[in-house]
Amino acid sequence: MIDDDRTDPGPQRDEDTAAALKLWVVLNRAHRAIGEHARRQIERQGLRPTEFGVLEALYHKGPLTLGQVGERVLVTSGSVTPVADKLEQRGLIQRRISSEDRRVCYAELTEAGRELVGGMFPDHAEVIRGAMEGLTVEEKRIATVLLRRLGLRAAGQG
Repeated sequence: MIDDDRTDPGPQRDEDTAAALKLWVVLNRAHRAIGEHARRQIERQGLRPTEFGVLEALYHKGPLTLGQVGERVLVTSGSVTPVADKLEQRGLIQRRISSEDRRVCYAELTEAGRELVGGMFPDHAEVIRGAMEGLTVEEKRIATVLLRRLGLRAAGQG
């Protein structure tokens, strides 16, 4: 029998693969469980999670293009447009054409949008904190560093 390293991943490779697969499952389950807490709190306010994400991004970052909003809430700009349309119809955001480049359109909160998110965000932050109380503050900081590094590497940036 020929000893061919290309067909035998070896014990270390098997261990690494098993650990990676386990981490993938655990990350997904944690994301789903924490996301469910957030979703329930957001929907009690009459919003969908993506709508809240758009409002929250504008609340914390100020006026953004729809493309920038999409990057922040992890959806395509094409997916953000119908959400922005609904929020605009409800009087929570408004669109403003750039004075420097008429091809660029910014979304920004209206006063009603600012009041809604400002009133919701403390409860939202508390729901997220409570959902993550299984970790100490230091463990949360460590997890943040590790998960950021993992995400950047997976995206080819690390």
